[in-house]
Amino acid sequence: MEPICLIIPPSIFLLDERVFMTLGVLRVAACLEKAGHPVEMLDLSGIENYLDVVRLHAASTPAKTFGLTSTTPQMPAAFKIGRMLRQVRPDARIILGGPHITLVHAAYKGEMTRKSPNRAQAALEKLRRAYDVLVAGDGEEAVFHAIRPDAPFVIDADDPRSNLFLNNSRLNELPLPARHLVDVGSYHYAIEGIPALSMIAQLGCPFECGFCGGRESAMLRRVRTRSSENVVAEMRHLHQVYGTRAFMLYDDELNVNTKMVELMNLIAKTQAELGVEWRLRGFIKSQLFNEAQAEAMVRAGFRWILTGFESGSPRILRNINKRATREENSRCVEIARRHGLKVKALMSIGHPGESEETIRETHDWLLEARPDDFDVTIITTYPGTPYYDRATRHPSRPGVWEYEFKPTGDKLYSLEVDYTEVADYYKGDPDGGYKSYVYTDSLSAKQLVELRDFVERDIRHRLNIPFNLSAPPLRFEHSMGQFGLPPSILRTTASEWEPSGLIPA
Repeated sequence: MEPICLIIPPSIFLLDERVFMTLGVLRVAACLEKAGHPVEMLDLSGIENYLDVVRLHAASTPAKTFGLTSTTPQMPAAFKIGRMLRQVRPDARIILGGPHITLVHAAYKGEMTRKSPNRAQAALEKLRRAYDVLVAGDGEEAVFHAIRPDAPFVIDADDPRSNLFLNNSRLNELPLPARHLVDVGSYHYAIEGIPALSMIAQLGCPFECGFCGGRESAMLRRVRTRSSENVVAEMRHLHQVYGTRAFMLYDDELNVNTKMVELMNLIAKTQAELGVEWRLRGFIKSQLFNEAQAEAMVRAGFRWILTGFESGSPRILRNINKRATREENSRCVEIARRHGLKVKALMSIGHPGESEETIRETHDWLLEARPDDFDVTIITTYPGTPYYDRATRHPSRPGVWEYEFKPTGDKLYSLEVDYTEVADYYKGDPDGGYKSYVYTDSLSAKQLVELRDFVERDIRHRLNIPFNLSAPPLRFEHSMGQFGLPPSILRTTASEWEPSGLIPA
């Protein structure tokens, strides 16, 4: 069989791209490998001149099928990669999967149901023109339909009624992500100074926050869990193969799993059996957090938790449908502190009804709660969020969309964004590199940026929390006649085919 080339686009909007590897596409790669398909993995994370890499590889590889994964902020790069593939390889079959197409397709289905403005329909049509096949939802089994010559334009694996939609049982049966297809050593994330790898123990978050991507997508909304034994087996594997002693659990909210304490206890038991001590870090939902969970997490090796508190304003917490109060958020920090857990507070501004007063409340809550670290971002109205999906065109402002939180009447205005071309709305340089594409009745986009920057600087100064430092981008070096790619970029499944001119190191 000819190889299938999977591509991870760069994330040029991030301060450091080589932190967390993209596990979803690595699990798709593992499923392909298990079925006997040779796989190339072109990992462009942190590669400054990534289009040079795509051009040279596409001209030399025997692969005719190229599959890209992409989040919404990665779409400008993914779109350019698609254009380059079309230019160099007119015979190529190009598949797009991942979170962005899943969110756009979910928004499109919502429009069809509600007969609302065709905003998502236009976004879907642009993707349809750029790629041969679009895969929405779980890609692990859908990929086998996507690579068929007679594949439809859209494969909907985001429908729980579809046999392509993963349930708990099938999630447990999947092979582990094919981390051997990326240069694991080039990723540099650490927990308390110990090199760490990321994992996903469960899928989905059931809550309905208005700003959150995937609230209209079953794949991202429905909780699907792996057994505790299955999760720990992956940890054992990473420890044995890579010597891993620290793990970042990148689940939406660990404690939506009713068997979370059981999992923590099994992780602790496994360390005792192996004679090792691990360090872990992950996300929790504040109002679900309790003493038993904290105690079990510490026993398992957690020293950090991350929580999307979002706001210190009761009004904003209500408007974003957070289902957590300011008091519950403060109690979460207090529980963590009693058990020796450090807290990173994830905060956001630019919600319906946001004002200087509500941002001041967020500022003051941070000073009161005193988290060990924090982020403050300006929200973006992604496809698949209620802020996007349930917005209507402003009656008198061209290019502006209006979302109203009906219970309070507070509104949010967002500018039209072509997500295939623009990514500078996303989390940029925390010291003055943000842009806002939203505004409220009280605050302009410019004022939101100024207030965000003030909160960031002032809280870090008062709590003595340093800014995160960035890593310089990597540059793929090449000259005429020298086409080899370093192992941090290209890895392949061992197979009988010989790449013409591109020999992975």
